Amino acid sequence: MEIFDVSVPIRESMPVYEGNPGVRIERVQSIDEGAPANVSEISLGAHTGTHVDAPVHFIPNGSGAEDLLLNELVGPAHVVDATALSDQIDAGALESLDLPDGAERILLKTPNSELWSQDRFTRDFIRLTGDGARLLVGRGVRLVGLDYLSIGDPDAHRVLLGSGIVAVEGLDLRQVDPGPYELVCLPLCLVGSDGAPARTILVRRSG
Repeated sequence: MEIFDVSVPIRESMPVYEGNPGVRIERVQSIDEGAPANVSEISLGAHTGTHVDAPVHFIPNGSGAEDLLLNELVGPAHVVDATALSDQIDAGALESLDLPDGAERILLKTPNSELWSQDRFTRDFIRLTGDGARLLVGRGVRLVGLDYLSIGDPDAHRVLLGSGIVAVEGLDLRQVDPGPYELVCLPLCLVGSDGAPARTILVRRSG
């Protein structure tokens, strides 16, 4: 069995989506200063690093992160090779990919993954469009993930979240080959939040 951590480590000065809060990690109690234990305070946005969008992110009166269903976030998944794409991921682009029939959890490995090595945010990444999202809805996909800090344009968000499809953003798929895996994605249970950071792993079983 192989386990791949496809989460982006949360740290100060990490890339965050333009306009979102940055990360602050501060030691507020220190053994060196006489405290019985080290205790840290953290401050970060709900869409930091690898995270899951809640419906309320784009759907008025939508549900919050506490209502994300774990049975959608854990289960068989397929990493799809989309590294040849160079433009937005519309329906035509998706049809050019090897999307497995019946796959309910799709993780798109695109050229975006290499952007993590830049260690700074850029808007020069490819993302899902509304018609691409509608194609995935029509295929019965329950979860879709992308390897940068936004799954797609606002229309794509509304289509996915309004259809009950889980959107996982900020995956780091650089060390993962295309193919089938077991996905375990566990977002923080943040009541009322429009998103939540998530430790996300892929498991590949041998034999």
